[in-house]
Amino acid sequence: MNRPRLHIPLRLAAVALALLAGCAGLRGTGDLGMVVERTTGRVLVVETSGRTTLGAVDGLGDLSHASVVYSRDERYGYVFGRDGGLTRVDLLTRRVTGRVLQAGNSVGGAISQDGRLVAVSNYEPGGVKVFDAETLALVADIPATYGAGGARSKVVGLVDAPGQRFVFSLYDAGEIWVADMREPRHPAIRRFADVGKLPYDGLISPDGRYYIAGLFGEDGLALLDLWDLDAGVRRILSGYGRGEQPLPVYKMPHLEGWAMTEELAFLPAVGRHEVLVVNRRTWQEIRRIPVHGQPVFVMARPDGRQVWVNFAVPDNEAVQVIDVAALQLVKTLTPGKGVLHMEFTPRGEQVWISVRDADRVDVYDTATFARVTSFDAKTPSGIFFTARAHKIGL
Repeated sequence: MNRPRLHIPLRLAAVALALLAGCAGLRGTGDLGMVVERTTGRVLVVETSGRTTLGAVDGLGDLSHASVVYSRDERYGYVFGRDGGLTRVDLLTRRVTGRVLQAGNSVGGAISQDGRLVAVSNYEPGGVKVFDAETLALVADIPATYGAGGARSKVVGLVDAPGQRFVFSLYDAGEIWVADMREPRHPAIRRFADVGKLPYDGLISPDGRYYIAGLFGEDGLALLDLWDLDAGVRRILSGYGRGEQPLPVYKMPHLEGWAMTEELAFLPAVGRHEVLVVNRRTWQEIRRIPVHGQPVFVMARPDGRQVWVNFAVPDNEAVQVIDVAALQLVKTLTPGKGVLHMEFTPRGEQVWISVRDADRVDVYDTATFARVTSFDAKTPSGIFFTARAHKIGL
């Protein structure tokens, strides 16, 4: 007796169903991110499409000033802890795949243009260490020495730059260094001295051309054109606080994520209740926008139409929105005490806001300003989405 044969289309359908069953747990990485829990030593892995938490990763050390960069495939996040810990987290498996305590006090890092190197800026000992992104093996140690006695400076404002370079500032020395990493074990360092007193942070323009260091010891900023290093560093905005009574500074602004349109830049004024509006072609101040408190983050929505601002204590319950076309405030939100960070979804339709003192992350619609949802997080601070993997300086 002949047995009936399974029809070929039915056989293919069965194979397809089996494959689908095996792939049910697969997902992409483009809508993932991490929320830092400041006091727990862990991060939450989140996804922006459904606005949910997928899980947590523990054992990351002191995250009181933590930041994150991502591999170019967006699968791995590199977490920089205040205790000098550099931790590699797999977002898909939600596991630690590497960790090294590389210094005593660390304040951030960057990933190279080709994604193969991760650099960490250190307060103690002062300098930059560079690691293999895959293995976390040490590749280069760049001590931030200055002066005749060979003192070591705290390093701040570390960013990646085109040409396989890292750029950073020396807080104590008043210098900016450019490290060419095309030969990783033999970095070529170019130093720029006397850039101003106490550079406290740095940023790079989204096109990778300009590096700007904010100055804590005096009014103004230091600008370096990375297309023309021979032109050296020049000072900009040196008079914005001249003749005014200085205010106590409750928290230093963060220059990362600065707001830029085609012609304008929006920067936080140190210790002042103002956002500075600057013509980015002449680097001259054209306006000041009074705001609720001392700005900490001044961040542009991805399309450049809005600028969102949060504030230092005692005014850190609020977020304000500037309309770029009108150059004026259009909205004040009050999520709650301890608003520490904001992060836009990749195309800017929503913004996620960490509300530390309420143990909560809020998600707002950037068109209507309505709160879309909230979820629990223990003392949340930095929020970092994987879209940063494809942006210079983030």
